[in-house]
Amino acid sequence: MMEWLSSLDPFWIWLAIGLLLATAEILIPGFFLMWLAGAAMLTGIVALLFPEAVLLQVVVFSILSIVMVFAGRNYVRRNPIVDADPKMNRRGMRLAGETATVVTALDGGTGRVKHGDSEWLAKGCDAAVGERVRISGSDGAVLIVEKIED
Repeated sequence: MMEWLSSLDPFWIWLAIGLLLATAEILIPGFFLMWLAGAAMLTGIVALLFPEAVLLQVVVFSILSIVMVFAGRNYVRRNPIVDADPKMNRRGMRLAGETATVVTALDGGTGRVKHGDSEWLAKGCDAAVGERVRISGSDGAVLIVEKIED
């Protein structure tokens, strides 16, 4: 039943392992498995040169895996991934600089404000109902507001 596996060239086995790891990296992104995939593919080159030395191939894969994971980690530290839009999916931060109307008095620094068609929890300066305030930022889903200076 397993005769076909023993007849396979080790190069193809390492290539298949590399492709499986690369596919897993795409399906489960974590920026880790790609380094192991690279190590498996490089081990495939060693398998082309030394097809009978299975122990050597395993040792090479182990060493390359460690080296490539650390090299990849150092590369990512030196070249961090910068967000194209740091405010993406942070609606409260996108509202910074806008004005809102106090719906529930900001008494003791907390209350509710309305911006557009949405009501938000707010904290900041004390303000009466109907007063307009400027949104200066957000703390999660709570807007931070300040009085508008005329």
